[in-house]
This record gives sequence, structure tokens and C-alpha cells, in this order.
Amino acid sequence: MRCIVCWSILALMVWAFTSGCQYQPQTLPILGEADVVNGDTLYHTIPDFAFINQDSQTITNADFAGKVYVADFFFISCPTICPKVKRQMLRLYERYEKDDRIAFLSHSIDVRRDTVGRLRTYAQGLGVSAPKWHFVTGDKDAIYSMADDYFSIVVEDPSAPGGFDHSGKLILVDAQRHVRAFCDGTDPKSVNQFMRDIDLLLRAEY
Repeated sequence: MRCIVCWSILALMVWAFTSGCQYQPQTLPILGEADVVNGDTLYHTIPDFAFINQDSQTITNADFAGKVYVADFFFISCPTICPKVKRQMLRLYERYEKDDRIAFLSHSIDVRRDTVGRLRTYAQGLGVSAPKWHFVTGDKDAIYSMADDYFSIVVEDPSAPGGFDHSGKLILVDAQRHVRAFCDGTDPKSVNQFMRDIDLLLRAEY
């Protein structure tokens, strides 16, 4: 009888443990403040944009329709974090080069010096091309405003190295223009986790 009671208690404990630890599918949060309008929750989205890429093509949100994409802000002559960030972006590019569900968008914050021609040469030097990876320039105020929408930082500062203070964030955007994750683009370990976030989003979106 004592053994029966013991086994019954053990079985109950196992059931309670496994019931409370059933696998729950993970999802990435939608970042940014949300508004409730007429009972509907409206999440922060990336607004409409139009910039010129390294091939002199106008790039808009439509070029990313149905895709997730990774965005960042940089400038070619950056003497500090940009080379580190681009090495990590190249890791992502190489990992997802054959995956048509994902693209990359790099905004130059040095609109005076980073001409279309320089952006083309820069992309060729990295061994990458559009439409997988767009390097864009355009109106300075428009690009700097977009940084706010991506929860990134861009400031023109003559005292900063290269003349600009900016974030090294890599930002993950879903097919509905929601910001879903970000990482420190100078830190390979942070980018490793970012890859897992990308994979998680791709499984959820498609």
C-alpha cells in the first residue's frame, strides 16, 4: 500500500510539472508605443519613405513588401563603429543571401559625401548588391527623421569622430513595418542572438 501511495504521489508530481511546463511558442514583441483607437490596437510602424540606392533606383516601402528586413545607419568614412557593424551585417547577408524573405537596408547619414557613386563602389567592395542589400541616400532631414522611427540615434556633431554621432544598432522590421528586435551591431554575441530573433520571426511570418 505504501508503494502504491508513493507512486501515486510521484505520478501526480510529474503530471503537475509537465502540465506547467508545456512548450509555449515564442514570439517577438512589437516594439514602440501602441495606441488604442476605436477598440483597435495600433502599433508603431515605419512610415512611408523614398530614398535613392547605389544603383540610382528610388527605393520605397514597396520594395520590402512581403519581406522582413534589417536596417542600420552608417557613413562610409566612419572611423569608429561602422566597419565593425558592416562586418556583422555581412555575416547576416551571407547567412540569408539565398533567402528571398529577407532584405537589408543601410541608410547613409553623410548625405553630402556619400554620393550614389560612392555607395555603389562601397557595396561592390563588400561584394554585395541590390535588391538584396540597398545602400541609400537622400534628403538629410528625411533620413535623420527615419532614425527616430527605427529607435536609433543619428546626430551631426563636429566634435565626434568623423563628424557624426550615431548608433550601431541593427534593427529588425517585419512585413507589416513593425520593429520587432534590435541588437548591438558591434558585438558578435549580440548579433548571434539577433540571428535567432530573425529565424523566429521568419518562422512566424511565413
